[in-house]
Amino acid sequence: MTGMSLVDLQPQARVVSRLVEGVPGSALASPTPCPEYAVADLLDHVRGLAIAFRDAARKDLGPTTDTAPEPAGPSLPAAWREELPRLLAELAEAWQNPSAWTGMTRAGGVDLPGEIAGAVALDELVIHGWDLARATGQEYVPDQAALRAVHAFLLASAQEERGEDDIFGPVVPVPDAAPLLDRAVGLSGRDPGWTPPSRREAGR
Repeated sequence: MTGMSLVDLQPQARVVSRLVEGVPGSALASPTPCPEYAVADLLDHVRGLAIAFRDAARKDLGPTTDTAPEPAGPSLPAAWREELPRLLAELAEAWQNPSAWTGMTRAGGVDLPGEIAGAVALDELVIHGWDLARATGQEYVPDQAALRAVHAFLLASAQEERGEDDIFGPVVPVPDAAPLLDRAVGLSGRDPGWTPPSRREAGR
């Protein structure tokens, strides 16, 4: 699998920050396209990955980069609405440094080339942005440069055999003529037609 070099994470980080700011408190227990995560769990996962991949970019290796993501649980800090945008900005800024994309680093306890770690960080922002928007009923318009890069990255990943430990689920088939975002979502192992159960039932 190939990575990417010097992609600007800042526009997509700002998109995700706006989604975070738009999450109503009443939605924290709502389901998301990630079966194991409620909205609060997803927000906490985004918080954790922002810290881990920020430090991976800085080559500041230690507890934040050595630990695999925590399973879903009630660990979202009370100040998440203020903290998350700050962490997302720090993540994006760290990947502005060309040295972040070179050499080796680590995230989630896995040693990775810098360019692969950067690609995974951008993928997390694009795909979890979709998860969050879909779960909370918000409009989602990802940064188009980020989306194109992530689609190429996911397409390369899909051409390799995915095992049980792969970070992506089995590919969900999506028509070739579908929007690029839908194709990327399908390549990540999600159904682009997913909606929360309450909306599904209301549409019957």
